[in-house]
Amino acid sequence: MSEPKRLSKRKQKTPLPTEDQILEFIRESKGPVGKREVARAFNVRGPAKIALKAVMKRLQVGSDVTKSKRRFQNVGALLPVDVIEISATDNDGDLFAKPVNWSSEAPPPAILVLGKPERGKAYGIGDRLLARLSPAGDNAYEARVMKRMPTGAGKLMGVFELLPGGFARLRPTDRRYRHEVTIAAKDANGAEHGDLVTAEIIQTRHHGPQHARVVERFGKMDRVKNLSLIAINAQGIPHEFPDAAEKQARDAVAAPLGDRTDLRNIPLVTIDGEDARDFDDAVWAEPDTDPENPGGWHTLVAIADVSWYVRPGDALDQEAFKRGNSTYFPDRVVPMLPEELSNGWCSLKPKEDRPCMAVHMYIDAHGKLLRHKFVRGLMRSVARLTYNQVQAAIDGHPDDLTSSLVESILKPLYGAFHALLEARNKRGTLELDLTERQILVDRTEGHITGVVPRARYDSHKLIEEFMIMANVAAAERLEGSGYPCVYRVHEPPDPERLENLREALRSLELPVPTGSARPGDFNRILSKVRGGPHEHLANTLVLRTQSQAVYSHNNLGHFGLALKRYAHFTSPIRRYSDLLVHRALIAAGKLGEGGWDPTKDPDLDEITEHISFTERRSATAERETVDRFTAAYLGNKIDAMFNGRVNGVTRFGAFITLDETGADGILPMRNLPRDYYDLDEASHRLIGQRHGLVLRVGDPVVVRLLETDDITGSIVFAYVEGASQGRGENSKHHRQGKHRQGHHRQGERGRPKNVRLGKSKRSKQKRG
Repeated sequence: MSEPKRLSKRKQKTPLPTEDQILEFIRESKGPVGKREVARAFNVRGPAKIALKAVMKRLQVGSDVTKSKRRFQNVGALLPVDVIEISATDNDGDLFAKPVNWSSEAPPPAILVLGKPERGKAYGIGDRLLARLSPAGDNAYEARVMKRMPTGAGKLMGVFELLPGGFARLRPTDRRYRHEVTIAAKDANGAEHGDLVTAEIIQTRHHGPQHARVVERFGKMDRVKNLSLIAINAQGIPHEFPDAAEKQARDAVAAPLGDRTDLRNIPLVTIDGEDARDFDDAVWAEPDTDPENPGGWHTLVAIADVSWYVRPGDALDQEAFKRGNSTYFPDRVVPMLPEELSNGWCSLKPKEDRPCMAVHMYIDAHGKLLRHKFVRGLMRSVARLTYNQVQAAIDGHPDDLTSSLVESILKPLYGAFHALLEARNKRGTLELDLTERQILVDRTEGHITGVVPRARYDSHKLIEEFMIMANVAAAERLEGSGYPCVYRVHEPPDPERLENLREALRSLELPVPTGSARPGDFNRILSKVRGGPHEHLANTLVLRTQSQAVYSHNNLGHFGLALKRYAHFTSPIRRYSDLLVHRALIAAGKLGEGGWDPTKDPDLDEITEHISFTERRSATAERETVDRFTAAYLGNKIDAMFNGRVNGVTRFGAFITLDETGADGILPMRNLPRDYYDLDEASHRLIGQRHGLVLRVGDPVVVRLLETDDITGSIVFAYVEGASQGRGENSKHHRQGKHRQGHHRQGERGRPKNVRLGKSKRSKQKRG
């Protein structure tokens, strides 16, 4: 690639490249290009970057250049012939790969592998292939395999199982991995039956299983801790700190008062869950004494001053950025920062001095934020409280700790909370009724003791509203300050999803939102169905209509919270985004060391894309681990019957969520009564044509537990015929008819036939 002409600062009177020059640079680049790469290539510095951003925003790309978010890429950025590695399979068995030689920090393009292996030579995860690559849309490619590379080595996690005759096999933890993997005795590396191991694929054949060798052992699979370890490894979550970061954390000492505001005389309290070990936010409130604000409140939110200990570019900062956030599992936490900070100097422990970033906020009697002021302080929490304690105390059942705090601290907090709640209701925040599962683990014995819906009290909502208000204040302070703000943005629903929702609501004779829709429109729908037969379905459909919240340095607003501006400020111990906001606030307010360092010139496009990715990565790992814990808990309840609801329908069956535990599982087509089934995607229904069984999202059902697999987290159900809940009773398409009995045998492997798709997006399948 030819190097673009560089101009010295002395001669650079017009530093901006033309649109044609930028496009040519993109075409010649091997990877994605953003503002940062263009600025470096053309030596654009300082204020000129603002003008460059405007030029790139209006850049008109041709057919040979694609744009994804704020990055551009030559559609030929991947070489026409290159080496790729199989990285995943989907439910249909399609193989997806990633380029082996991908050096960009941006996510690699998705590569769909076309065609079948020659002579039945199956490809598996970790296999490397030489392939011809061709563009197939936005950041996607299709690969036509030329040959398999000499080594198909790739790592795979699974359970080591001994077989008769001294042979062994690997049972993969990835439910999508469909190949049989055998391990010879000489390659077992000391593994014993039932061990969780990582193995390396060392040989694949034209026919038959793949062969592997054990490279790492983690102990028996029946250990609870291994359930979360599977997700940590599968998602590639960093969980060991480099020596430099560990040393920096160990060497940390107490922060001096110095120029900080002394807040130690204010009775701040922390309110967290029973099992919380890090306390990064504290709250306090009192009636506002300003006669011009009758009924108003003066509140204070204090947040651990992580920026004092983690400076831009140091070892802790690099590792915190790499992790992006802490990841929470039922039995452990993979923290963003070492324990010496997350549970030590950056944890607002009671009766101990701690540095903090704090914001004074003044609200009126109706919860409107009137003004705010950020300070860098030194605080001392008067008490570490739990949600249960606080709720019990405010309900009239205080304990020894809270009895002296009810009048002086808790009642003022609740007074301010009720004002904030009024403001929340007035602006029309989206109110979805969603239940979160809580896994109960005896950490001493290592046993799962239960799976229950997570309790949610007013004490939870109080902290939530205080944190939202502080986050809004942070965004307001930085807006127009000259310092960057990492916003938490949630865009309005995609028009296509919104239209699909309208179509589904019409079939239920429910009110249909018009135009672009606001959160209040969804709330009216949810209010109308509350307590009725369509409540679960409406909540599910509205949730699926929403966009995913992400981080951005552009203020796009927060649709769900009905806010014009919003940032994350309140958890810098566990979110890198909040640490960036703290640094900007320190610089904007001239509050001392550890603020935003413009000489580092961080690219916020790359940063926000990265931390949005790490958040999704953690969410996936947490969800998969909850599934594994739930499957393990239900493992001794095989053949038991459960009440549940249909949570989704597909051409291969239905997804079921159990009422009591919230466990999610699959009800395959083979485990439904024998019939022909239509999939009505518009109305989210499976319709039995001969015997009238209708399963629609939200319908109650009774199912029998057939099998669980705590390694993959999968749960399989069978439909229970004749049970009162399992009749799709709320569907006007349900026909009364006697269902044929005895066609949901456990272990039956009949595959649905007669798949038919038409203009109405319906597919017909025969069960049996």
